[in-house]
Amino acid sequence: MATILIAEDEPRIAAFMSKGLQKAGYLTHTATDGHQALALALAVHFDLILLDISLPGIDGWSVLREFRSHSLKTPVIVVTAFDGVEERNHSLTLGANEYLSKPFRFKTLLAYIRRYV
Repeated sequence: MATILIAEDEPRIAAFMSKGLQKAGYLTHTATDGHQALALALAVHFDLILLDISLPGIDGWSVLREFRSHSLKTPVIVVTAFDGVEERNHSLTLGANEYLSKPFRFKTLLAYIRRYV
């Protein structure tokens, strides 16, 4: 069973993703700020990370940059309210595997996840 880290500070969105992913057969852990997301990502093996850019503490881009600086290859899907081309390109340049803008359909999120786990 694949384990997914959900780094999301909005409780309703985090709960929505977590419940849906658990129903789909995944184990989930949730981080509500950037510091917690980075600490978990570096300490625990996850099969995939769902990462919001607008996290309190340190932003998702900083989390991603630091995570990739440790040469960790865990797939990262950025899930964010930012839908601009610049934000997408920056995320992919930092090492994100995919970029999904909010709001999204849960089926779309699952399709992205299934590419990797």
